[in-house]
Amino acid sequence: MAFFKSLTALSKLRSRVGQQSNLSNSVRWLQMQSSPDLDLQSHLRELIPEQQDRLKKFKAEHGKVQLGNITVDMVLGGMRGMTGLLWETSLLDPDEGIRFRGLSIPECQKLLPAAKPDGEPLPEGLLWLLLTGKVPSKEQVDALSKELQSRAVVPDYVYKAIDALPVTSHPMTQFATGVMGLQVQSEFQKAYEKGIHKSKYWEPTYEDSMNLIARVPLVASYVYRRIYKDGHIIPKDDSLDYGGNFSHMLGFDSPQMQELMRLYVTIHTDHEGGNVSAHTGHLVASALSDPYLSFAAALNGLAGPLHGLANQEVLLWIKSVVDECGENITKEQLKDYVWKTLNSGKVVPGFGHGVLRKTDPRYTCQREFALKHLPDDPLFQLVSKLYEVVPPILTELGKVKNPWPNVDAHSGVLLNYFGLTEARYFTVLFGVSRSIGICSQLIWDRALGLPLERPKSVTLKWLEDHCKKAAA
Repeated sequence: MAFFKSLTALSKLRSRVGQQSNLSNSVRWLQMQSSPDLDLQSHLRELIPEQQDRLKKFKAEHGKVQLGNITVDMVLGGMRGMTGLLWETSLLDPDEGIRFRGLSIPECQKLLPAAKPDGEPLPEGLLWLLLTGKVPSKEQVDALSKELQSRAVVPDYVYKAIDALPVTSHPMTQFATGVMGLQVQSEFQKAYEKGIHKSKYWEPTYEDSMNLIARVPLVASYVYRRIYKDGHIIPKDDSLDYGGNFSHMLGFDSPQMQELMRLYVTIHTDHEGGNVSAHTGHLVASALSDPYLSFAAALNGLAGPLHGLANQEVLLWIKSVVDECGENITKEQLKDYVWKTLNSGKVVPGFGHGVLRKTDPRYTCQREFALKHLPDDPLFQLVSKLYEVVPPILTELGKVKNPWPNVDAHSGVLLNYFGLTEARYFTVLFGVSRSIGICSQLIWDRALGLPLERPKSVTLKWLEDHCKKAAA
């Protein structure tokens, strides 16, 4: 089925989900719109030509339409609010939160295939959705899972490159090094050096992207076991799905932890194209750098404390609260500690977002997971108190546009409960997940022939002169 028609079908489905209590009927209705073919790449071969024509026609007819005005605040404020990227796989609404190909997180939890009845969605299912715009069947997800397993082979020199670093190096440094080591086998680089028509760029990009997605859990788990478990490596288990196997290789085989990993990887995959890691991957790839080079660059952006490293900072801050005040801290004590943090010139990690203006749906689904699996955990109860205490304080400050918790406010507490207590490693988990979103969009970047990204920059003197002329 044509991609455009499938998006229309998904839009219709969203309204049906809200109206129908029988979800299974909605799922069957949607699957009737999809091809039974189990091979993901064959679906892309069908979808790409129509999308190429759609983009070409749209640009010819509407290329001169203005999307808005650029203000000085936008230029000085990190390009906040500028509409300047095409990003097909997800869209972030300030009030609703993230939608993956039009589907909200609760809808993805209901519609995407799971490893067990009423379980969390399989990340492979979201990968299929991001690439095709269609909700896959369980058979299609199982086939994709097996394909990723067959691609999950990491050369020894990648591990040797990691081993060349001090074991004390930050986990993100070791992870990014491993990804750069994987680049040696880039199919895109080989194809480009031999000579390949630009209309075919997406094909070796697809191969690299699928290989990358398949291999990063092995690299990431190697880093974890090297740093924290004396180098005792756990081999992959091909009987498990993507999230379950990642949990297994890290050393966590409880069914609940595997379910958490499926949820974690799914909700962290993509968050529109303007965030640092996604934008960096897109920017570097626009130079025709292959997926490995692009994703490694994205990881370096993700490692910043204002982006992915925040999930590390949240748990460390929460533990500092417990160390100083104890686990049974009252709300009044917690208010005092929050004000102490703010008055020292620091932020309360895990609250606020550059785009969202309400509670992050990714926070909400993790909270629901905690209520189901660990309602009595002291750290979860502390997070719940923070949910009540922090937003009013940030609102009182009057400087914060979004005082509500984001995804990072909750993930560390869940991981900590199931035994993954090493906060410095959390951003690596984020990176594994983000490979799915960045690579999905990168395949479409090449399929649609998106150009080199090159925005115009100006000096402060230019802005001053421009504003003087405007005032005159």
